[in-house]
Amino acid sequence: MTKRRRAMLTVRLPEALEARLNTLAEATKRPKSFYVREALERSLEDMEDVYLAEAALERFRASGEPAVPLAELERRLGLDD
Repeated sequence: MTKRRRAMLTVRLPEALEARLNTLAEATKRPKSFYVREALERSLEDMEDVYLAEAALERFRASGEPAVPLAELERRLGLDD
C-alpha cells in the first residue's frame, strides 16, 4: 500500500477566525484541518477560475478579433425567440 505524502503548513489566523474555526470543529466533531482543507480547496478553485478567465480575456484582446454582441450571438444560434 502506498502512502500519500501530505504537506504541513503553518498559518497565522486572526483570533476571531480561529474562534469560529474552533466552534465549528467542536460542534461537528471534525478536526480543524478538515475545514481548513475544504476552505482552501474551494477558494483555490475560485481563484484558478478567475486566473484562467483573465488569461483568456487577455488572449482575446491581444488577438484583435471583434467581439460579438450577445443579441447577435443569440440570433446566430437561433436563441432569439
